[in-house]
Amino acid sequence: MKRLVGCGLFLLAASAWSAESSVPLLSVTPGAGGQVIGVPGASLPWLVLFPFLPALLLAFTAFTRIAVVLFLLRQGLGSHTAPPNLVLMGLAVLLTIFVMSPALKTINAEAYQPYLSGSLAFNDAAEKAAAPLKVFMLRQTRAEDLSLFTEGDKTIDPKQADSVPLAALAPAFLTSELKTAFQIGFMVVLPFLVIDLVVAAVLTALGMIMLPPQLVSLPLKLLLFVTVDGWHLLVGSLLGSF
Repeated sequence: MKRLVGCGLFLLAASAWSAESSVPLLSVTPGAGGQVIGVPGASLPWLVLFPFLPALLLAFTAFTRIAVVLFLLRQGLGSHTAPPNLVLMGLAVLLTIFVMSPALKTINAEAYQPYLSGSLAFNDAAEKAAAPLKVFMLRQTRAEDLSLFTEGDKTIDPKQADSVPLAALAPAFLTSELKTAFQIGFMVVLPFLVIDLVVAAVLTALGMIMLPPQLVSLPLKLLLFVTVDGWHLLVGSLLGSF
């Protein structure tokens, strides 16, 4: 698992910070019978691990918390198509890159670039790539969630990232992220729930039971969200939670 995570982080770090020393995924060289297409050795981990990037993004970064909160916001607004999924996913990815940028910079400088230059073996590079990620994950993981997956193992020190295996840290981290996302989402959805209850009570009192409450509550929710500068507050709260 550590190799898989390390290679995936190579790809993320390289795509964000190594444009000046880019390595082609495919190389075309002239041959006796025409052109020969080959795969450089440094690019092989990219091609092999590319299908696993969504799983790595979900399990080892801040993406889960951010994405869940954004989709809970849309659910609370009562608008099932606006903002569209593509916009929410794009915003979640951009915020994830921003949150993970310190770890990615460390991975790029201490693992990926030395690996490209040949001064670091693949196994050592994977170890160095996993280290800053484990520090980030451990900082966001609750002690009770980590103990759930490390119970009975006396060799693990929750305060030392090196002693915690990724096989136990990853599910504990994801569990903590989901809990935190639901806590933030509850605070986001609560004002919208109050508006829904008030609108439903008023319409019932007026005898307008045939009018869908969503037609009245949605403009009020949008007005409230815009008035309090909701996007600024939400994004700031998400970034501050890390």
